[in-house]
Formats: sequence, C-alpha cells, structure tokens
Amino acid sequence: MSAMFDLWLSWLPDLLGGYRLSLEVTALSIGIGIPLGLVLALCVSMQQKAIRGAALVFVEIGRGAPALILLQFFYFGLPNAGLTLSSFLSAVVALACCTGAYTSEIIRAGFDAVPYGQKEAAAVIGLNAVDALRFVIVPQGLRVALPALLGFSIMMLQATSLCFTIALPELVSRASSIGSSTFEYMPVLLLAGLMFALICVPATFAVSALERRLGRHAVR
Repeated sequence: MSAMFDLWLSWLPDLLGGYRLSLEVTALSIGIGIPLGLVLALCVSMQQKAIRGAALVFVEIGRGAPALILLQFFYFGLPNAGLTLSSFLSAVVALACCTGAYTSEIIRAGFDAVPYGQKEAAAVIGLNAVDALRFVIVPQGLRVALPALLGFSIMMLQATSLCFTIALPELVSRASSIGSSTFEYMPVLLLAGLMFALICVPATFAVSALERRLGRHAVR
C-alpha cells in the first residue's frame, strides 16, 4: 500500500494539470450550454414554426448524437470544411452543444411545471407575454429545474473523460499516458477515478439535498 501511495505522489503533479483542464472544459461548456439551453427552450415554446423547427432540429441532433461523435466532428470533421479548432476549443464547443440540447428539455420541463394558476395570475395583473416569462415563468421554472441542471453538470464533468480521443491532455488522457509508460494502469486509473469522485460524490449529495429542500417549498 505504501508503494502505491508513493506512486500516487509522483504522478499527482501531472494528473493535477489534467484535472484542472477537465474542470476548465466543464465550467466553460456549462457556462455556455445552460444559457443556450434556456434560449432553445424558449424557442421551442414559440408559435413561429421556423424558429420552433430550427430549435427542435438542434435539440434532437444534440441529444441524439453521442458526445463522442460531437467531439470527433468538431475536431476531425470541421477541418475538411476548412475550419480547424484546437482540441480544447473543440471540447468546449462539442460539450456546450450537448449541454444546450439536453438542458433545453430540462428547462422546458421546469416551465411546464409552473402551476397554471401562476400564469393566470400574471395575465390578471396585466403582464404581457414577455413580462410573464421574465417575472413569473422563467424564475419559477428555473427553480424547479435547478437540481436536474446541477445533476447534469456533474455528468458533464465525467464526460470530459471522452476528450482524450481528440488529444486533449485532460485527466484521463494523462492517466492513460502514465499507464502506458509505466504499465501501472490499475493504480493510476484508480487515482484518476478518486479525483473525479472527490467532486462528483459530494456534489451528488448536495444536489439531492437541494432537491429535497426545494421540494418542501414547491409552489402548488
């Protein structure tokens, strides 16, 4: 056991660099993807067929295509069209598109969960459609959707492990590189898994606690 801890200490500086890169990709993809999801959710709810249709196409492609395919498309596919992105930018764009597509449905479900009485009350006090969205439906809908959005954010941190396929030196890529050079695959992958768990496990418990807390104060 002490020998494994010694190995972990020798690998930790390199793995921390990949860990930081994984967190950066996660933060940027979520920071772009969730606002994109909000816009898509609003577009899907619009009456204009062209806007609603375009948003639905984006959502269905983003949800239907695996994240790995999106990563490969932006990194390896776009150069065929004359547009070359770095592995970091490809990872952020691909995961942001995936986040936007999935969170649009989460947010739309949150909007649908707003009690109809709240919408009627907005009309009674004279709010137009835009103001009703801004002051009534969006705030309450996002509150309902918040636990699911945070849960999806945890999944996106885990999804950064796919970025090793596009030569991004994130945590799993560096762990794999160490394993291939030392043949100590089990210890290094165990350490990488623990580093993911260090954030994902407490975050999962926090999301569950938040969900219970919001459930007690749900608007009915």
